[in-house]
Amino acid sequence: MDPMERQAELSRIDEELGRLFVRRMELAAEAAREKQDEGGFLPDRTAEREARARFRAQAGEALEDYAGVLYGTLTDVTRSWQAAVTRGPGPEGARITAALEVTPKLFPEKAAVVCQGVEGAYSQIAVEKLFREPSITYVSSFEAVFAAIAGGLGRYGVLPLENSTAGSVNRIYDLMMQYNFRIVRSARLKIDHNLLARPGASLSDIREIVSHEQAIRQCAGFLRGYPNIKVTPVENTAVAAKLVAESGRNDLAALSSRSCAELYGLATLASAVQDMGNNHTRFICISRTLEIYPGADRTSVMLTLPHRPGSLYRILARINALGINLTKLESRPLPDRDFEFMFYFDLDTPVYSPRFLRLMNDLPSLCDTFRYLGSYSEIV
Repeated sequence: MDPMERQAELSRIDEELGRLFVRRMELAAEAAREKQDEGGFLPDRTAEREARARFRAQAGEALEDYAGVLYGTLTDVTRSWQAAVTRGPGPEGARITAALEVTPKLFPEKAAVVCQGVEGAYSQIAVEKLFREPSITYVSSFEAVFAAIAGGLGRYGVLPLENSTAGSVNRIYDLMMQYNFRIVRSARLKIDHNLLARPGASLSDIREIVSHEQAIRQCAGFLRGYPNIKVTPVENTAVAAKLVAESGRNDLAALSSRSCAELYGLATLASAVQDMGNNHTRFICISRTLEIYPGADRTSVMLTLPHRPGSLYRILARINALGINLTKLESRPLPDRDFEFMFYFDLDTPVYSPRFLRLMNDLPSLCDTFRYLGSYSEIV
């Protein structure tokens, strides 16, 4: 066939497919409304399976798998449309709309905030980047942050979620699921780790270095240059600096921030020793209640999926079909299920977009469990 004739025929086929798609959706909506009038709409799964089998058989052996994918996508889109014309806004969309109406128009400048560590921790720096006049309570662990907020000891908590070189802080994902808290804002910090010791100490004196495990990973290249120095993880980089200051030892050093050097009266033996200069940590601000402030353009969700082929694809296809940008996808194994995972998504979309609300209404029906973590803006 002549190339121009082939292209013309492809264009005609696409036009016909478009007309048939619109007609199919009209009929599907009509059927959904009729079933709703009869007492409730439920998809006919048996009819769908039979139609899918016929569709695959019609395509022939060479194309049957591709036809199956196409029909599955078409079925998912049809269900979404039927739900939209019969149910209207779902419960998740209704919660989001209600939160938009009651959340104040300005993010608070003053608040009681809980973070892990001690004074001088990177979490404290993140708190002060998020709030102008925070009242900070320090606790010893990430879970203690959640417990303190659950117990009413603070309105917000600030926690590290991911680092550009060391990856995600996986414990935070587990705690978000456990406590069902919401993200209300996030902040991105440039992280510089410095080797700090008591005044008068020199690098040749150091026999042990203490720091948080994330900082140790971020400075792995520097530490490999000193194989005879013992490396000990502690709860926090600021805790490490405080430990050095109070130790009375000149053979002990900490990987910590420059602000901790000033705060605890320590000397800097080496500056910015992290492996990568572009080292950033993203901190999230969490709350017991759903608050969505103006300008929210990032959404986080967590979900588990049926353990069968195509489950994740259907989620990704739905996000793609709505033209929403997926900025992060991460999986975590479920502790009580073999070879099954929880997925964490970050979506780049304005919270006021109708497509966003449609996605929030669609996703729960495709998941075993669905958790909307919040919509928020990020300070950089």
